Amino acid sequence: MGRGNALVVGVTGISGHNAAERLTRSGWTVYGLSRSGTCAAEGVTPIQADVTDAEATALALAPLDVTHVFYCTWSRQSDEAANCAVNGAMLRNVLRAAAGGRLQHVALVTGLKHYLGPFEAYAKTPMETPFREEQPRLPYQNFYYDQEDILFEESERHGFTWSVHRPHTMIGWALGNVMNMGVTLAVYGALCRETGQPFVFPGSPQQYEGVTDITDARLLARQLDWAATTPEAADQAMNTVNGDLFRWRRMWTVVADGLGLEPAPYPGHPDPLEPRFHDAQDVWDRIVKRHNLQPYPLGTLASWWHTDGDLGRTTETFADMSKSRRLGFLEYQDSSRSFLDLFDTLRTQRIIPPLNA
Repeated sequence: MGRGNALVVGVTGISGHNAAERLTRSGWTVYGLSRSGTCAAEGVTPIQADVTDAEATALALAPLDVTHVFYCTWSRQSDEAANCAVNGAMLRNVLRAAAGGRLQHVALVTGLKHYLGPFEAYAKTPMETPFREEQPRLPYQNFYYDQEDILFEESERHGFTWSVHRPHTMIGWALGNVMNMGVTLAVYGALCRETGQPFVFPGSPQQYEGVTDITDARLLARQLDWAATTPEAADQAMNTVNGDLFRWRRMWTVVADGLGLEPAPYPGHPDPLEPRFHDAQDVWDRIVKRHNLQPYPLGTLASWWHTDGDLGRTTETFADMSKSRRLGFLEYQDSSRSFLDLFDTLRTQRIIPPLNA
């Protein structure tokens, strides 16, 4: 007997793709919603809809008997006011379209900007680390806060339970994602091998020397699966990180070795990726041709701006997992393997060159 009918919103993204794969393996009937109507996860029924359009969303979901929604998408806007308006409307459209049947639970994926603030006020008033779920909201507009309030309101109106999941930087398989550090670093490594540039850590001294963590998209998927059917997780917000801590000064050596490179000495200051590689499409085309790689444009693989922002932070950033542990989620993921497993997959899928090339 199946576990339920799951709707994964944003199935082409890093969190949505991994959630859909996990849920399918766990025995769910899975529908994957995206604007394109495509889905690379095996066993998932693709659903096409633009969730900014309430009517189109309602029409797309009407034939489905959805019991659980996993909301794993967002739309980047020009400022936080627009982020709040657009992303809030998207979530509300999905919830109202799905709530007419047997909807039991909605899982909302947000992130650590809950504690750090939106992009335009990012890390101006960060909370004390490790970040804990009970810390109060920051005094800034934040579309994560608006989404939570919409989720709470619709839950009360329609009677479903909810969970909020707050991952850190996600590492995992997905292409075309606007916030994919793992793929960006893999592409950075391939460009360095091709051009002879040093594989130098591009971020701030605070990130290079400080303590941090990450979220493997596979671990997030396991937490989403667990929370959807665990009574103790109902109506809870939970951090979602791997469970180990590291400093980039060590992890950079792991990443370099996984890409067949020597790590360059850290120069003691940021060396951002975007100005170095924003016009590197011709170099990437050469790499793709020589190694017979999949012909993805560089811009669909590398999120230079996001990795620069993430690794350029001047504040300490890591999250506490005690709440999840108390509730019964005891999963753990080695962060070194998060990167190395992804690099192996990228080579297998012919996205980056083989190690012996």
